[in-house]
Amino acid sequence: MAGSDSEEPAIPNMTTTSRHNFGDDTAEPVFSISIIENMKEEYGLFVWPCSIVLAEYVWQQRLRFSGSSVVELGAGTCLPGLVAAKVGADVTLTDDANSTEVINNMRRVCDLNKLKCNVLGMTWGVWDASIFSLQPKIILGADVLYDSSAFDDLFATVKFLLQNSPGSVFITSYHNRSGHHLIEFLMVKWGLKCIKLLDGFSLMPSDKASGLSGNIQLAEIVLNNLQP
Repeated sequence: MAGSDSEEPAIPNMTTTSRHNFGDDTAEPVFSISIIENMKEEYGLFVWPCSIVLAEYVWQQRLRFSGSSVVELGAGTCLPGLVAAKVGADVTLTDDANSTEVINNMRRVCDLNKLKCNVLGMTWGVWDASIFSLQPKIILGADVLYDSSAFDDLFATVKFLLQNSPGSVFITSYHNRSGHHLIEFLMVKWGLKCIKLLDGFSLMPSDKASGLSGNIQLAEIVLNNLQP
């Protein structure tokens, strides 16, 4: 009935679209990426600072990414993966297979930016057909080191992908909440090694860095082929 409809409380619109510019000249960016965010979603539909740092790194390393096969793990709003696609990479965006809302939003964001990416539900530590077909040259992961109970599943997945594509690299940005020794422990456990470690803020333009907070680091990780 019309009368009863008017008595229901209005549901606030928690969805917004953010715009992220990339280019050497902040006044005239080379391109922009638009991201649909949902403030009521706990993790997956918000652009976290680590994602902004990793996306900027992809832009700065764009010649390396152009023409490469790229997989983003725990992509969420998938800003780094979309930047990789924009600079010419063949990109597969993945997130937890059970996170239907996140996966659907990934497809919407690809359409919004007119980018063709493969969108795949893939749960860390679950070995189904989807993961066996992936042979990325570069694996991306922004703020995937936040839940300690998922670390082993994450690193098992990363190691499998690195082994499935010889010469590949895992590039991750993360909040250094408990010191780099934690990620060092995980790398030793899973037969990996860090070949580059950067302060996330050191690579950010001043206009972007001013809007971020926290101790963010960026690491490049590969298989430790010297491990017995």
